[in-house]
Amino acid sequence: MSITGATPLSAGTPIPSFDPQLTGLVGPAYSNTPQSNAVQSGYSFLIEHSMTENFGVQKGFASGAVLDLGYTNLRQSYNNGELSYNPYTASSLGLTLTQPLLQGFGFGLNRRYIRIAKNNEKISDLVFRQQLISTVSNIIRLYWDLVSLDEDVRVKRDSLTLAEKLLADNKVHVEVGTMAPLEVIRAEAEVAQARQSLSNSESLVLEQELILKNALTRTGTADAQISAIRIVPTDHIEVPEKEQLPSLDDLAAMALQERPDLAAGQVQVENTQIALKGSRNALLPSLNLVASVQGNGLTGQVNTFPIPGVTFTPSIDPNFVGGYGTVLSQMFKGKFPDYGVALQLDVPLRNRTARADLARDQLALRQSEVRLRELQNQTRVQVEAALIAIRQARSSYQAAVQTRLLQEKALDDMRQQYEVGVARSYDVILNQRDLTQARSNEVVTQSDYITARTALDRATGMTLQNNNIVLDDAFRGQISRPPSALPAEQK
Repeated sequence: MSITGATPLSAGTPIPSFDPQLTGLVGPAYSNTPQSNAVQSGYSFLIEHSMTENFGVQKGFASGAVLDLGYTNLRQSYNNGELSYNPYTASSLGLTLTQPLLQGFGFGLNRRYIRIAKNNEKISDLVFRQQLISTVSNIIRLYWDLVSLDEDVRVKRDSLTLAEKLLADNKVHVEVGTMAPLEVIRAEAEVAQARQSLSNSESLVLEQELILKNALTRTGTADAQISAIRIVPTDHIEVPEKEQLPSLDDLAAMALQERPDLAAGQVQVENTQIALKGSRNALLPSLNLVASVQGNGLTGQVNTFPIPGVTFTPSIDPNFVGGYGTVLSQMFKGKFPDYGVALQLDVPLRNRTARADLARDQLALRQSEVRLRELQNQTRVQVEAALIAIRQARSSYQAAVQTRLLQEKALDDMRQQYEVGVARSYDVILNQRDLTQARSNEVVTQSDYITARTALDRATGMTLQNNNIVLDDAFRGQISRPPSALPAEQK
């Protein structure tokens, strides 16, 4: 199972930052500027000392609005007698709200990345579930392969028992003179061949155990304890004579609902649709409503710096004489307010970049939908193929069982003929080989059936449910329920 690939999309309309941002500017400054006209100030150079202390906070909102709170402070002093207050402090506290009305407007538009991030979290969970299904399916397949190989060992062991019995019978017949010694040699050769077949089957079981140990443990056979233990299957493959499977349409509908890769593909299509809103919105002109309110304040000391040749005293307003508290009082009481409301319009004449981004994103959406549809079609094919494999495996199993029963009957008849001297021991050997092959074929058809059932569970996404696997346990990496009792401990 695979998840449909995601295509990178354009950024679309910029989104304001929902987290507040604090800004600040603090620093002194000094300047000494020569003057071309010294008549006004009385000096040929102008010296300025200043101290700037500005702070601001900016925050964006889901509607697209941006709120700016600015607090400015400027303290200055000059070698200039024309100023009424020297040094003086000018401060302001202002609030500006900028609300987009076309481009950048809308809660859904400006929260699209949050929705996409939440969807990506869902996709991560679905990917984990898909990997879990794949892992469990592989383990189940490896385990049933071990069960089949172990069952084949029993078949080979029974075959060896039959060969040894025939050898013993032949020796008895040779001793009483009713059979040629050559028949003993043939029986001994059959015993040797049966032992070799048994040894080969036992080796395959050991190899399968190694594969299963490596898949089930972290250290594999590098751990001496794990390497020393044997895996003993406690299950047997049972093929029901009749099985009521749901229809193909019901199984396909179940797969469309349960498979995590299909669910992830649908979420990816939804992400593309969400991102497409930003591309469409970028085509709109920019129309912003800008509203601002600001409180101003000014305070300082009476200028005592003399102007050469001037004897009059500048007019002084006592409301502006004082310290920093005077500035704060003026700002918060609103003695010197500024208000403003404006509409700001920006209309791109062609906007080719936004049009190109929209066209590309629309194609990406269609590609995601096509990939999802292909995956859905592939899912139905996988379900149908697994269903066909189950039916074929059951049919092959029934034929194998019938063949094995006939071979058992044929062997019994041949042994009866052998006991009365009508049949040769070689005929018995051939029938024993045929029975062994029939039993091995029966084991193979059982393995084919359980493999097809495992493939159907995986194709329909029901592997975890049908094997009682809790997804939360897989997330934590811990099993909450106790292990099942061994068959010998069950009552």
